[in-house]
Amino acid sequence: MSNRATQEVLPVQRAVASAWPSAWIDALVMCSDASGIALATLAGDDLAVDAIVSLAPGEPVAFHPVAEVLAVGGTLVRARRR
Repeated sequence: MSNRATQEVLPVQRAVASAWPSAWIDALVMCSDASGIALATLAGDDLAVDAIVSLAPGEPVAFHPVAEVLAVGGTLVRARRR
């Protein structure tokens, strides 16, 4: 995981993610490349985000649409929905 990505998460994003725990969306990585990350939610929806992180297909993640962060192995990464 890119160290730069973890530095980009703002304190307000951490606070928002903590304040609304019910907004997290569990997902699996479908593909990850320079154009972004394609996710398949556990509810069966497709989701695309822009994030500076390299992830392997099948890797479990969680996306918080209000805070615009992706949780990867306990680390938060800034991620904007496309």
